[in-house]
This record gives sequence, structure tokens and C-alpha cells, in this order.
Amino acid sequence: MRNKTALLKSTLAGIAALLLTHSAWADDNTPTTAIKNVVLVHGAYADGSCWSEVVARLQKAGLHVTSVQNPLTSLTDDVEATRRILALQDGPTILVGHSWAGTVISEAGIDPKVAGLVYIAARAPDAGEDYGALAAQFPTPPASAGLVKSGGFAQLSEEAFLRDFAGDIEPLKAKVMYAEQGRISATLFAARTTQAAWRTKPSWYAISTNDRTTSPQLEHFLAQRMHAKTIEVASSHLSMLSHPDEIANLILEATAQAH
Repeated sequence: MRNKTALLKSTLAGIAALLLTHSAWADDNTPTTAIKNVVLVHGAYADGSCWSEVVARLQKAGLHVTSVQNPLTSLTDDVEATRRILALQDGPTILVGHSWAGTVISEAGIDPKVAGLVYIAARAPDAGEDYGALAAQFPTPPASAGLVKSGGFAQLSEEAFLRDFAGDIEPLKAKVMYAEQGRISATLFAARTTQAAWRTKPSWYAISTNDRTTSPQLEHFLAQRMHAKTIEVASSHLSMLSHPDEIANLILEATAQAH
């Protein structure tokens, strides 16, 4: 009888220890409520398809992803295109901008649905700031010399696009992108924002260290000014195509941490 009692006590103790261990594991591994919506905004000389590699990875992670198609005719037009997509989201959203679209998300990002901002080699002007004057304080990127203007719009020359904009993209794919590039209004870059959403929203920044379209030094400055959580990618300006894993992971981090 005594042996049976001891065995019962030992068994109960083991079950209790197992339950405590399971409880501790559950507490440590209970998933946080992550944001499910991501809106991606492309920059100049591109269109929404430039996010294709990142979209596939985010969708695989279970996120609802939308890529904005910017008209690139004015800051107002691009912001409105982004706001139309934000209006379709059913809850908190991470807003991501590449290059010129950093200006767009800095303006549109004050939307209450926007929980966080992710900048990919992107502009991040302060409200009312003369971004051209700011950029002039840093080395001039080689792509600037390849801008070709016609009829009130501008695009990159083929040489500048392939060498300076998409320098680490497979050549055949880069040539297709060159043919598809979005022409920008010749006055687009002169526009000034009225808001700087990064001053009130948590922000992330991916610096392209081999960028020949935007000065990497300028990218460093912008990331530091906004106190963004920052990564560096050994990439051309198009890191979302040449390094989609790193960019997708940064966005996933934002969805998990921005609340």
C-alpha cells in the first residue's frame, strides 16, 4: 500500500511538472497579434510589378498585400492613389515606399489605418522641406546624369537604367523593366509634403549600400533622422528585386512590432 501511495505521488508530481513546462512553453511561444495588411508603393521609373518578389513572400507568410499603381504625374495624384488603396484595408496596415514613394508615404502615412512605415532606399522629407536642397548636400548619384526629358515628362536613358538603377538585376529582366518604366512628370520631384508621418509613426528603413540612384550617405542620414530601425543591404537601388528576402523580412518585422 505504501508503495502504491508513493507511486501515485510520484505520478502526480510528474504530471504537474509536465503541465507547468507546457504552460511556460505556451507563454513563451504564444504568437502576438501581427498586422495582416501591407500596402506597397513604387517609386519613379517603375510600376507596381517591381514588388513582385516581395509580394510573393509576404503572401506566403499569410499577409494581405496590395501594390499601388502610381500615376507619377504629381505628388497629389500619387498620394490620392495610395489613399484609395488604404481605404480598402480592413484594419491596421504597414505602408511601404520605395525611392520617390518615400515622399508619398510620408504624406499619406498619417492615415489612421497606417500603423507603421517602411522605407526602401527612399526619400523621407520633413513637412515642407526642400528635398532637392537637402539631397544637394550629399554626393550626386550617377543616375541623375541619365535623366531624359520630353513633353513635360522624364525617364532614365537605357544606359542609366541598366547601369545605375537596376545594376544588380539580371540583364534581360532589367531590359524588360526599362521598357516598362513609369515616366514621371518633369515637376514631380519639386513637390513638397505638408506632413511627415515618420515623426509620429514607427518606421523602418532599408539602406542600399551600392545605390547609384540615391546617395547611400543620404539614405543613412534620413534613416538616422527618423530614428528608424535600419538594415543595410549590399544592393542597387532595386533591393526589393535583388534582395527580396531581406526586404520581405524587414516588412514582416514591421507587421509584428508596429501596434
